[in-house]
Amino acid sequence: MPPTSQPLQKLGFLTIGLFDEADPRHGHESTLEIIELGERLGFDSAWVRHRHLQFGISSPVAVLAAATQRTERIELGTAVIPLGWENPLRLAEDLATVDILSGGRLNPGVSVGPPMHYDQVKQALHPDTAGKEDFGYERVQRLLDFVRGKPATDFGGVEGFEVFSERVQPHSPGLGRRMWYGGGSLRSARWAGEHGMNLLTSSVVKAEESEDFAEVQLSHIRTFRAHHPKGERARVSQGLVVIPTDSATPEQRARYEEYAAKRTPRTATPQGPGRLMFAPDLVGPSGQIAEQLYAHAAFREVHEVAFALPFTFEHEDYVQILTDIATRLGPALGWRPAG
Repeated sequence: MPPTSQPLQKLGFLTIGLFDEADPRHGHESTLEIIELGERLGFDSAWVRHRHLQFGISSPVAVLAAATQRTERIELGTAVIPLGWENPLRLAEDLATVDILSGGRLNPGVSVGPPMHYDQVKQALHPDTAGKEDFGYERVQRLLDFVRGKPATDFGGVEGFEVFSERVQPHSPGLGRRMWYGGGSLRSARWAGEHGMNLLTSSVVKAEESEDFAEVQLSHIRTFRAHHPKGERARVSQGLVVIPTDSATPEQRARYEEYAAKRTPRTATPQGPGRLMFAPDLVGPSGQIAEQLYAHAAFREVHEVAFALPFTFEHEDYVQILTDIATRLGPALGWRPAG
């Protein structure tokens, strides 16, 4: 059990923002209402997932721009933006703009790798450069450089009536320190640490040195901090799926338990050629979930979390889950709501 002198410092949540193709506005409004609720409940952060050619948020930066105008305090993050779909310079402009609008509350999380189903989408996404695109860490480095104010061009100054800048505008001081990397491997953890990023760990890791999820995630956290300039003070956020049932109806509890049971088999052994390990969903009373988290080796080394909301539940389910997290589970972990 963590020492009482080190309570959970930051409590956040993550949502995918599902919507109906026939009525997409309703789903997006639901996401914004959930973020507003999170602020009222005292959560420190709200994060949105990123989905392309699916019925989830495809433009998290745009959604968070709207959220900046409906909230005042809560931090807003992406977990994560897959950079294979993005132009780093254009994304840097968007991120800086939203950070300015939010008053410095944006926490962009990114990842690398080829876009999902790349062979099927490459002609639409990169028709002229599909075979030449670099989907590795260099793409993150470009984004970091632009966000942190390094020159994007050697041209600047006045031309006629127009003024040009050598670096991305607007420039948002501090945003470069709030860049997160979503990593599930030792290599990614080390790279993120060496480049001064923060680390997002989720419910998925690669089974490299072990087939015990908590042990693998713990090794990532320690590797990250061992290579980060801030060492043990480097920020890490854990993103497990937790579903407290304290105030849930019997029907909701049954549905939550069925959802978790269907996903449990994949947690037994590494999955697929990538040997991915999935953490079990934690469902039950907040006291029980707190005990499970205290027993989790990786949880004991983090000071902030962004608990993931299940994909397919209804708006009222998310209201119940978030309310229980903020009023029951968070306090059981030593957390205090933001004022």
